[in-house]
Amino acid sequence: MAEQQQFYLLLGNLMSPDNGIRKQSEETYDGIPGQNKVTFLLQAVRDATGTEEVKQMAAVLLRRLLSSSFEEIYPGLTVEMQTAVKTELLASIQTEASPNIRKKVCDIAAELSRNLVGDDGNNQWPELLKFLFDSVNSQDVTPPGSLTHSYTCRVAHGSLPSYPPQIRTLAARAAASFVLSNEGNTPLLKHFSDLLPGILQVVNESCYQADDSVLKSLVEIADTAPKYLRPNLEATLQLSLKLCADTNLNNMQRQLALEVIVTLSETAAAMLRKHTAIVAQIPQMLAMMVDLEEDEEWAMTDELEEDDFDSNAVAGESALDRIACGLGGKIVLPMIKQHIMTMLQNPDWKYRHAGLMALSAIGEGCHQQMEAILSEIVSFVLLFCSDPHPRVRYAACNAIGQMATDFAPTFQKKFHDKVISALLQTMEDQTNPRVQAHAAAALINFTEDCPKSLLVPYLESLVQHLHVIMVAKLQELIQKGTKLVLEQVVTSIASVADTAEEKFVPYYDLFMPSLKHIVENAVQKELRLLRGKTIECISLIGLAVGKEKFMPDASAVMQLLLKTQTDFNDLEDDDPQISYMISAWARMCKILGKEFQQYLPVVMGPLMKTASIKPEVALLDTQDMENISEDDGWEFVNLGDQQSFGIKTAGLEEKATACQMLVCYAKELKEGFVEYTEQVVKLMCCPLTPPVRVRVAAAESMPLLLECARVRGPDYLTQMWHFMCDALIKSIGTEPDSDVLSEIMHAFAKCVELMGDGCLNTEHFEELGGILKGKLEEHFKNQELRQAKRQDEDYDEQVEETLQDEDENDVYILTKVSDILHSVFSAYKEKVLPWFEQLMPLIVQLICPSRPWADRQWGLCIFDDVVEHCSPTSFKYADLFLRPMLQSLVDASPEVRQAGAYGVGVMAQYGGESYRPFCTEAIALLVGAIQAAESRSKENVNATENCISAVGKVMRFRPECANVTEILPHWLAWLPLNEDKEEAAHTFDFLCDLIESNNPIVLGPDNSNLPKIFLIIAEGVANESVKSEDACSKRLANVVRQVQTSGGLWTQCISSLNEAQTKALQSLLSSA
Repeated sequence: MAEQQQFYLLLGNLMSPDNGIRKQSEETYDGIPGQNKVTFLLQAVRDATGTEEVKQMAAVLLRRLLSSSFEEIYPGLTVEMQTAVKTELLASIQTEASPNIRKKVCDIAAELSRNLVGDDGNNQWPELLKFLFDSVNSQDVTPPGSLTHSYTCRVAHGSLPSYPPQIRTLAARAAASFVLSNEGNTPLLKHFSDLLPGILQVVNESCYQADDSVLKSLVEIADTAPKYLRPNLEATLQLSLKLCADTNLNNMQRQLALEVIVTLSETAAAMLRKHTAIVAQIPQMLAMMVDLEEDEEWAMTDELEEDDFDSNAVAGESALDRIACGLGGKIVLPMIKQHIMTMLQNPDWKYRHAGLMALSAIGEGCHQQMEAILSEIVSFVLLFCSDPHPRVRYAACNAIGQMATDFAPTFQKKFHDKVISALLQTMEDQTNPRVQAHAAAALINFTEDCPKSLLVPYLESLVQHLHVIMVAKLQELIQKGTKLVLEQVVTSIASVADTAEEKFVPYYDLFMPSLKHIVENAVQKELRLLRGKTIECISLIGLAVGKEKFMPDASAVMQLLLKTQTDFNDLEDDDPQISYMISAWARMCKILGKEFQQYLPVVMGPLMKTASIKPEVALLDTQDMENISEDDGWEFVNLGDQQSFGIKTAGLEEKATACQMLVCYAKELKEGFVEYTEQVVKLMCCPLTPPVRVRVAAAESMPLLLECARVRGPDYLTQMWHFMCDALIKSIGTEPDSDVLSEIMHAFAKCVELMGDGCLNTEHFEELGGILKGKLEEHFKNQELRQAKRQDEDYDEQVEETLQDEDENDVYILTKVSDILHSVFSAYKEKVLPWFEQLMPLIVQLICPSRPWADRQWGLCIFDDVVEHCSPTSFKYADLFLRPMLQSLVDASPEVRQAGAYGVGVMAQYGGESYRPFCTEAIALLVGAIQAAESRSKENVNATENCISAVGKVMRFRPECANVTEILPHWLAWLPLNEDKEEAAHTFDFLCDLIESNNPIVLGPDNSNLPKIFLIIAEGVANESVKSEDACSKRLANVVRQVQTSGGLWTQCISSLNEAQTKALQSLLSSA
């Protein structure tokens, strides 16, 4: 009894507002054995004398315990205790007076029953079924909550019309849960398709009883099992449109109704495109966007609030954006264009505002279609920069800024003159600061993606305007305390400098004194964002103008930053200066180079603290979420069945920025960063799931940190690599995001190349082999799934575009599999072939003639590496790849020809005697590919250059396999190679061999071919096919110098060159 009383006290402390008490109580609770927790929690729930708060907490904890630790706890209970738990739960449902507690007990029973039904359908709680049957057939109007799920069909069909709305609502939710639980079982869902009309009926009824729970379930079905709605799609759309249009419903209900359609546009776009009823919803979204309030103070507001996502206007705009992306521009733009044009001509400012915001929203989804009429759109939008209403002018700036991003750089190239002029004019709107600030924001969007050459002619005008506004707003800040426009103008200056780079040098002195003044004096809390943006501006200007111009100010700027850094511990976690400071330090590192190393002791502490932020995560049901607001920094992902995964995002962006800055320090400082490599590795090897940028930075840092650590010798390096290696391999196997996965795979490959032979042990190889095998099998499975989708009744050209995007993602992962295998082969040579044999059948499958060209390309690339790094042993597998490799030389795909040609080249160079007959056979095929029509066209040139290089390698390393006398003059005529720089180096090496050995065919009678050779060399240098660091560079320079001593021959050779080629030769002579 005393223990139970202590447990009640513990439950109370778990709800304490005091963080210290709550944390200590959580630790105490975690230390209680699971079986004991079940006993204590159940007694607390059943205690009639307990407070409702404590009983609710006990019920929530018991449900979570059964959800997260059922297998560890429940089987360990005695049979008597298991029976008691089931009996007590059913008794509590029947006798509990509080509806809230009873519902939570129902949730516990539902969770327990879910775990007590085996995969074979065997139910270990038959008493529950009897209880359910009795409950549904009783006249009690307070049903056992979620337990009515089992009797869904009868109630949802309306076969029990006498039941009150509350039961019908619960039954409809249960039906929806049944659908969601069986989302992958198409035959079963088809069998139960007649449940849907009943669900839709209850959706309609419940909305008018101020209950949107069934409507939320319909959204979940649209998201998770959209094809279940197909037989009644028209009815679903009509109901959603009806509810969305009904102004008697509250905003949340109307938006949820719209969400059904929008979600379907994302999850079943092709199905939706076939239903003309979708046309009717576009005006509905636009109508919601007109739902704006008059606000006389709006244009003068100095503090911007976050978008109100509960407002109809913002919801409508978001819905339009998503539906444009989902359904595609071919469907959406023709339907919406006329509506928007009509709105833009409406005398009511709200319609003009909505029309412009609609144009902003559809740019991404209607990109291709809008691009064709962009001139017309831009000309029309620019007119509204002079609209009489400030909020319309604001919307016009918004549209310009969004189009500048969506259509970059085409937008900048076509409309730079009109747009810059309009934005600068709007930025002079002194009486409406909010409009002025948004014009500056649009200018930032424009300049970020503007080619430098286009911006420079406007630089003088831009700088003068920005300087005048900055000075005026600085005075306003001092006199009135207003800062909104100044914040945006400072960022505009930074953006212009960032794009203009060294062209900004003449204007440096115009801005830097004022910017330093702001950082020195803007120390009040309300000026934190301004100060942060000014710090960003100073560092971007410094990076733009370069070290020489910035150095006189560098010391003063560093002192300002250091002062802020010293006060860093006093900054609040959400202080905007933090992320700006972190990025500014990284830019200072780029500017100062090795000189920055002295500041690391000051910088690294706060940087590591920010990079180490750990987010709070939680699995929440609908009731739990009522106590947590998104305004508190939480974001939620709907998991279905009224459950959500929540993550507190506060600080995560700063964490991501900090991780990227650590990468920057490692890259810039190299061995100068070695003091910090160990702690950074430990941080980076266990990045938490969100956000993507953290995981990408972690992957990118690994090879850079190894480079930093090299200075401490091989033992330290090996120790660090062992710490990384396990984490990298595990991440390759578990990373769900394909973009992050490709970064991790690339990083792993780079690390293996750096570490070389011996860096992977037996366990590593075993795990890596299994993972790579899984990736290849997944690749083939995904291709089969895409083929199945092409047979789907909803298949159309937009679906095909999506499938091709998916295919490109898959192929990109395949390239990373190839990268990893390349690094392993180059490190371990033929020793790794027995391990590789487990993957061999899958690689052979890739090069089958029936496979897509990308599969064949990368399959051949892998076998190229086998030949290059594992010969002569590689010939053991020749029967698997040689015939496809030779056939690839006449393949229709240039990428496949390129992979095959490279293979022949390495076969000649590294393969050994066994490959000799195949080199002989390949020569005719290579020459045929080189001499084919269009062989030098843009799409064919890389393949052709690889063929030329391969012919050179056969003549160089296997001259017995080719008629060198016949082929060499042709080969010389095919030079130089201009696109494939790596292969160009091989051809110049061979050319040097031939010249240095006085090959008569190459030099020609009386050296008559030397002018041609000079032309080849000059073109190679001019096109950067020959670089000063290349081994052949000195050899080519020596050839040129030898001819220099022969006056007449030198003149003859030089006279055939143009000015650019002559300069290239001079450059070669001076650098080599």
